[in-house]
Parts: sequence; structure tokens; C-alpha cells
Amino acid sequence: MFCVAPPESEAKMNITKGGLVLFSANSNSSCMELSKKIAERLGVEMGKVQVYQEPDRETRVQIQESVRGKDVFIIQTVSKDVNTTIMELLIMVYACKTSCAKSIIGVVPYFPYSKQCKMRKRGSIVSKLLASMMCKAGLTHLITMDLHQKEIQGFFNIPVDNLRASPFLLQYIQEEVTEKCISAQSFAERLRLGIAVIHGEAQDAESDLVDGRHSPPMVRSAAAIHPSLEIPMLIPKEKPPITVVGDVGGRIAIIVDDIIDDVDSFLAAAETLKERGAYKIFVMATHGLLSSDAPLLIEESAIDEVVVTNTIPHEIQKLQCPKIKTVDISMTLSEAIRRIHNGESMSYLFRNIGLDD
Repeated sequence: MFCVAPPESEAKMNITKGGLVLFSANSNSSCMELSKKIAERLGVEMGKVQVYQEPDRETRVQIQESVRGKDVFIIQTVSKDVNTTIMELLIMVYACKTSCAKSIIGVVPYFPYSKQCKMRKRGSIVSKLLASMMCKAGLTHLITMDLHQKEIQGFFNIPVDNLRASPFLLQYIQEEVTEKCISAQSFAERLRLGIAVIHGEAQDAESDLVDGRHSPPMVRSAAAIHPSLEIPMLIPKEKPPITVVGDVGGRIAIIVDDIIDDVDSFLAAAETLKERGAYKIFVMATHGLLSSDAPLLIEESAIDEVVVTNTIPHEIQKLQCPKIKTVDISMTLSEAIRRIHNGESMSYLFRNIGLDD
């Protein structure tokens, strides 16, 4: 007596075997849209759950199907109300934990508070706090994309898969931008383009005044400091003027970053590139926060197009600024979910990615 194993392709498609549940932790339309795209690619139905706000603004989550012994994937995009978004995720993770889920995997394309990953003055490392909260709530694995600092993965005591959006942004350039371009090194090496470097406007000076290591305040007093123990002061940094190293004349310039939120630095760079003869200026970023009046500033600027992914909802910003374009990254997220559920290697999703990417 023997049995015949199904073909490998058929086995991969039948991902629901063994139990997979896909939840959307946020009731806003953008999160539901991304979740439905992922579910469609996986060939599964969305899990039944209610997420809503009580009259007193408390978040309530009600899971409406059994998750016992199943792999639960919770998709959460960060809305404008970031703190409510976090509570929705934490409460849903904890609800799945108390309902005896086998594993609980958070799919959080943009990790909130990722900018607060270093000590500044007398503040705190908030991304470390958030990582601890997620683990304590019951998260067993995290899927995210283009962390602001790769070192944030070390804040977790669970596996973290930091996926990349660059293949989709590169594909957009290849399909939509056919003329001669010049770009940052990470993109230029893959697209066989020229390289230009924008230098200046240094961010977050590393002086004592920023990182708060001058407590108590520095007072030059003979009574306070013994002459033999006087420590030389670090010379503070100054922001140099923006300069461009490389020939951008008559070319399309592509500015690359992981997050575009406060657009002042992008606008200044675009003006400098335009003065140096750039034909068109594109801005490529994974996460399009585009807070406050960023869309209006982009619309009135020298920037021709801003290309971001759908890791963060930005439909309202697109209505304010037609220059903003969106690239869908649901394919990568769905493939990561499939591989984790099937116990397959994730290395395929990180091929051709170097240590500096």
C-alpha cells in the first residue's frame, strides 16, 4: 500500500490545509482593501471580526470564528490615528492568544514610531516599548517592510521579517520611466544608471545638545569642575548648503528614501536638482505618510512625481495632489504569509539584497 503525493504546485496553492485565518485589524477602507488583495492572492476568505470604537473611545474587538490551533495573520496598516491603530492590533493579538491560536503573526507593513528608535534628549526609545508591548500581547512573528532602521529588529524577541519594496519601485521605473535617468546608488546599480549624490542639510546632529548627554546643563565653573578633569567640548555640527555631486543635466533625477513625511528636504533637493539642469524629478519612497500640508507643497513644487507604496493609506493625499502615484506591494506580503504558513524558507524574498540595502 502506498500513497501518491500531490504535485508541488498544487500543494503550495492549498495553503488553507492545517488552518490559516486572515484578519484585518483595522476597519478603515484602506486596510480592508489591502487585506482583500492579499486574501485574493492567497485564495482564502477574510476572517470574521468586528473592530470598533465604544462611545467612550475605547477599542473593542470581537472575533467571530474559531482560531483554536490555527495560524492567525493579522494585517494592520497605520491610519492617521496611530495610537488607536496600535491598540486595535494589541487587543486583537491578545484576543487570539486567549482563544488558543497556534501562532499569531502580525503583518504591519509600516511599523509605527519607527522614527523614535534612538535616544533624543530626555525622551525614550518608543519603538522598543512598542516591540515589547507586541510581544507581551502574544505576537509570535512579525512581517513588516523597510524599517526606518534595520536595528529595530533587535528590539523584538520573536522572528521579524523585514521585507523590501524596492523591487516594485524598480519595476515602476523600468515600465514608466524609459528616458535616461540618474539615481541614488542602491537603485542605480540595479538599473545600470548614473549616480548622483545630494549632500547637505545634515539631519539630527550628533552633538550633546541633541542626545541629552549633558545633564546637568554644562556650566563652566571652577567650583563645579576640577581643572585636571576638564573634558574638551565636542564641536557642534553645522548644516552645509545642499550640493549635488554628479551630472544631472538633461536627465531624470530619482530621489530615493524609505519615508516621505515632512517634505521640506525633498523640496529643497528638487530645487537644487532643477537648477543643475535635471529634466524631471521623481521621488520614490516605501512609506508615504505625507502629513499636514505635504500634498499641497508637492503639487506646487518642482517635483514631477512622487511614487509610494500602499503600506500606508494615502487616498486623501492623492486627491489633493495628482502627482502622487501608488505601487501595490500585496504580492510580497501574500507570498510571505504563504511561506510562513507552509514552513518554507523566506530566502526567496530576500534574493539579491545586500547588507547595505
